[in-house]
Amino acid sequence: MVLFQLTPMRIITIYVAQGVIFAFFLFLAIKILKRDRKRLNVIFAGFYISPVFGMFVNFIYGPMTDVNLVLVLNFVTNFGIFYSPIFLVVFDLILLKSEKVITTTKQTLIFLAYGIALFSMVFFLFIPGAGVTLNANWSPVWSLPFFIYVISVVSIGAVIPFLYLSLQIYKKFEDDILKKKWKFFIYGFFCLLVFLYGIFISNTLNIDIFRTLLGLVGLILAIIAGYLMYSGVGRQLEK
Repeated sequence: MVLFQLTPMRIITIYVAQGVIFAFFLFLAIKILKRDRKRLNVIFAGFYISPVFGMFVNFIYGPMTDVNLVLVLNFVTNFGIFYSPIFLVVFDLILLKSEKVITTTKQTLIFLAYGIALFSMVFFLFIPGAGVTLNANWSPVWSLPFFIYVISVVSIGAVIPFLYLSLQIYKKFEDDILKKKWKFFIYGFFCLLVFLYGIFISNTLNIDIFRTLLGLVGLILAIIAGYLMYSGVGRQLEK
């Protein structure tokens, strides 16, 4: 394994900014699971645990210079982060339809279908000019086909269904307090979307200053997103 000297900015964006998000999301996941480990709690905690796993892998390969190993581990990181929204879709479905309708079998099928679609981005790594490369600073650079595929899978498979289901749930609420809390949940998701799509665009444009700014702004957006979504829903998941 070959390592290289990390630049101060790379240390800040990977280990400081992402480290804060990692710790905060892990804290929220543990807090949700400590409250109870019923099905809804586990699914909602999964939304936080999935990117925590992805960022942990990113911490590992941050100083590596083996191109193939970095690309593989970057894929694992991307998968962990981009997989997290599907937990919210299943969470919404259960709230809207009940656990009796959305059985564990149906839940598993949804997770598998989205997972297979997202995992299929690995095939782009074997297509010259259509996958992911690394720039001089060892940051991932996405090709346009890869960008289109990932944004399509995430948008069609998770973002659009979540927004639709969340709106349906909101319409069912009659209590103003519940409506307000659900709005926090949705606002948090929008903060997450800005950060997530920012990553897509940043990796495709490959502009250093944009990457740096996204790393700093993304820290704020991720913390706000995690907090708003937990405040809107997580605190209500009691025994």
